[in-house]
Amino acid sequence: MLTNAELHRYQRQLSLAGFGREAQDRLKAGRVLVIGAGGLGCPALLYLAAAGVGRIILVDPDRVDASNLQRQILYADEDVGQPKAEMAARHLRAQNPFVSVTGLCGRFQRDNALDLVRDCDVVIDGSDNFATRYLVNDACVMVDRPFVYAALAGFEGQLSVFNWRGGPTYRCLFPSAPPPGSAPSCAEAGVLGILPGVLGTWQAGEAIKLLTGVGAPMSGKLLLWNALTMSCVTVALAPDARSRPIRELPADEPAAACAVTDWEIDAEALRVLLLAGPLQLLDVREEWERAEDAIWPSVHIPLGAIEASVSGEPFADLRPELPTVIYCAAGVRSLRAVALLRARHGFVSARSLRGGMYAWRALGVAR
Repeated sequence: MLTNAELHRYQRQLSLAGFGREAQDRLKAGRVLVIGAGGLGCPALLYLAAAGVGRIILVDPDRVDASNLQRQILYADEDVGQPKAEMAARHLRAQNPFVSVTGLCGRFQRDNALDLVRDCDVVIDGSDNFATRYLVNDACVMVDRPFVYAALAGFEGQLSVFNWRGGPTYRCLFPSAPPPGSAPSCAEAGVLGILPGVLGTWQAGEAIKLLTGVGAPMSGKLLLWNALTMSCVTVALAPDARSRPIRELPADEPAAACAVTDWEIDAEALRVLLLAGPLQLLDVREEWERAEDAIWPSVHIPLGAIEASVSGEPFADLRPELPTVIYCAAGVRSLRAVALLRARHGFVSARSLRGGMYAWRALGVAR
């Protein structure tokens, strides 16, 4: 199967005791689906392509933003504004012309999940939200494919392999999803670039082990890593038989967990309201975020100050009886602020800007 050029390219792997030609042949015949070409997906994709995985399919609906470049190492300044899936596929083909790379510019969702998973041998989940992780898990259980999981928060990360040879699934670890908005995204909480870099590389390593049969995958184990202390702890994870009987995919698609509610307003609707007349705007981001850009005029009160407030406490010049729109970077902190202001301070008409400043900037409106 391997050409002379490939044998030369992969000679360091071929020389490994216990790896050799047979394992390399299996890599070339392997098919890996990578969901998300972001902080986790970029290093995973780079090492899968470099190792010689024969076919790589990557799915991502987003475009490259300048704020991605601190950790999403597949992209450069000239890629900003372009579809991630297209740019990632182009760079990977340039890195290794012996692998087939397909970039799909869209979401991994209910209507394509089973077909995409069925067409691969291993799935790498590089998503950053619970809805997609449950969809990945359930599709892999239904089609009987293993998937390599990683997640991060702050300076800590975790890694495991789910649904391998009857081993635990993601639902054995987390039987059900937390309420939408209860866990901040990396846009809200921040992320140190090396954290997804390390975890994504480890994900590629687990996928290579699954494809080649070399080594012992992280099935039945959950690795917990703290980047600040450089401590790694591995805990046992037992399978739960109740996580297995999955007959259909979750009713909600990934985007449904973030669906607009009566507590939210989208960017276009906000633009119309601002043109129509006065509206109270509240920015709950940190000072350094506001210094970059803001929607004017708006009052600035960081979320921490709202969380520390007591019932009935007045807030600057804001009036509880007036329509109020609260915004942050991506719409998570503002939802929390809406709940607090409604419950403690009588802002019964307060709403959150869905998607936050990211959605507002996408409109191209200067204000």
